[in-house]
Amino acid sequence: MTVWFKGTGEIGSSIKHVKESFENLGEFLVGVVSRMPGLTGVELIEQGTDFVILQTNEGIMKRTSIETRIEQDRVVVESDEEYQAGAKVTTRAHFLDEFAASETGVAHRLVISDVQASGLLGFFYRRFGSSKMGNAFLNATKAFFEGHSL
Repeated sequence: MTVWFKGTGEIGSSIKHVKESFENLGEFLVGVVSRMPGLTGVELIEQGTDFVILQTNEGIMKRTSIETRIEQDRVVVESDEEYQAGAKVTTRAHFLDEFAASETGVAHRLVISDVQASGLLGFFYRRFGSSKMGNAFLNATKAFFEGHSL
């Protein structure tokens, strides 16, 4: 496993709220991805017990092999992502999100690993995009949980 991005953030929510959000993976991912910079018109195309397919203004995002482990004070979610942004670039990566109850809400740890992207745009994405994309996911997840009530 080659780590591309590792970061943490604090979410002003409860671990109970986080657990409830993972009861509907499609709704959760639409909620997070729609808060990513530059992405608009995010809609759920299909979902199953361990996969979600979204359509964005840039292309098709597939999260597969989704595994959710829910414990008393912690939630861990792992998945593989393939994102085809038009005909220009397709990226693949492994995501690990860990949410743990903290004194001020929920501590969120995100690890993105095994990133693959072909072509010249893919090279620049792999080389220079980790901090921007990783922090965008952390911020979008925070915005989802702090702005979304169940």
